[in-house]
Amino acid sequence: MKFIIFLISFSFILSTTAQTDAEVLKNIYTTSLTNGNSYQWLDYLSNQIGGRLSGSLNAEKAVEYTKEELEKLGLDKVWLQPVMVPKWVRGTPEFAFIETAPGVTTNVNICALGGSIATKFGGLKANVIEVKSIEELETLGKDQIEGKIVFFNRPMQADLIQTFEAYGGCVDQRYAGAMEAAKFGAVGVIVRSMNLRQDNFPHTGSMTYGDLPLSDRIPSAAISTNHANELSSMLALNKDLKFYFSQTCQQLKDVQSYNVIGQITGSEFPNEYIIVGGHLDSWDLGDGSHDDGAGVVQSMDVLRLLKESGIKPKRSIRVVLFMNEENGLRGATKYAEVAKQKGENHIFSLESDLGGFTPRGFSFDCSDANFNQVLSWKELFKPYLIHYFEKGRSGADVGPLKTDSNVLAGLRPDSQRYFDYHHAANDTFDAVNKRELELGAATMTSLVYLFDKYGINPISNDKQIKN
Repeated sequence: MKFIIFLISFSFILSTTAQTDAEVLKNIYTTSLTNGNSYQWLDYLSNQIGGRLSGSLNAEKAVEYTKEELEKLGLDKVWLQPVMVPKWVRGTPEFAFIETAPGVTTNVNICALGGSIATKFGGLKANVIEVKSIEELETLGKDQIEGKIVFFNRPMQADLIQTFEAYGGCVDQRYAGAMEAAKFGAVGVIVRSMNLRQDNFPHTGSMTYGDLPLSDRIPSAAISTNHANELSSMLALNKDLKFYFSQTCQQLKDVQSYNVIGQITGSEFPNEYIIVGGHLDSWDLGDGSHDDGAGVVQSMDVLRLLKESGIKPKRSIRVVLFMNEENGLRGATKYAEVAKQKGENHIFSLESDLGGFTPRGFSFDCSDANFNQVLSWKELFKPYLIHYFEKGRSGADVGPLKTDSNVLAGLRPDSQRYFDYHHAANDTFDAVNKRELELGAATMTSLVYLFDKYGINPISNDKQIKN
């Protein structure tokens, strides 16, 4: 009889806790949708500051602006964390055309890839050889590649529902294409933009030369999907056509920048840290609203929403706006380095870096025990159509904080439109939906609230197996 009474009492406690948590989450969502600040912040970040290329004046302005806005929230502490970052500049707008006969040309849209060298003065013109993969270079060999521009034309795989899987399946040609093509004597590289949509926007992104000496490096640019298709069709009819492009980009010396950090100090466990963040830098073609202005302002609003909702965190909650995710990850590396030096215990880290689209859920990098706890919260999110809870990758900026026992997570919005804007000139404020952005901020706040309330299971998978 006592056992039955215990079960009934235990069930009542669980029911009461679940109801309380449900009410807290409802209040968070209501506050974000009726009194959110993320969209207002993004408006200023995008339209008054603009693209925030690492090391640029705009990146510096973004640091100043976000620090000032965090200070207005009345947090316990706001500070800047210095970090040295690379400074690559695009220079004058790129120009390119296809030449099918002397004087017969078709202009095409390209943009230099981040980290690329410039073409020689006056531009570069050469015959083109089309390939679908880096591996194909080996098959063709130096005899067929030397002196030509290599055109990497492998599209993102359209039948993959997980668009980041499609991105991962072809981004190697952008990142390492120039480095590999140069080994076979290529004089330049043109890469099909990482984009599932057919349009005229070239998409930039980081690339590497590895340990190639400066004298062996070749210029690399992205071409829009429409013009990639056009170039491929024209090559099928005329193997002797030439491609011309001109770009004046250059890599300068590293400069000092900052991570922007704000904190609410925990009332019970101040030495246990929960962080939420996005990256403050962006590429320069658009204003970086989706990548990653959205993640920045959502993360800022997490702390504001906690305060607005009257939640007094047990653990210290930090917002970290990382610098230099796009072309170096220097900010994330520095933050993790300092945290390790100070012996800070980061139990949970959440990142938003997949655009400001409708939130679908989260992916978690954690032990089975912690993931099972997360699954027990899933019902709390169902009223908001948040159903995606999976183990997997978290985010690039929180990755360096990984330990055997903590939890890393990434917000997972609907990704079907993300690569329409990713690293392109159309990644602008008008492409962000206010309601979707605010739903994301509420979803992140809700998860932070739950991890703060219940903590984590500090036992790693390995230790569970041994025990």
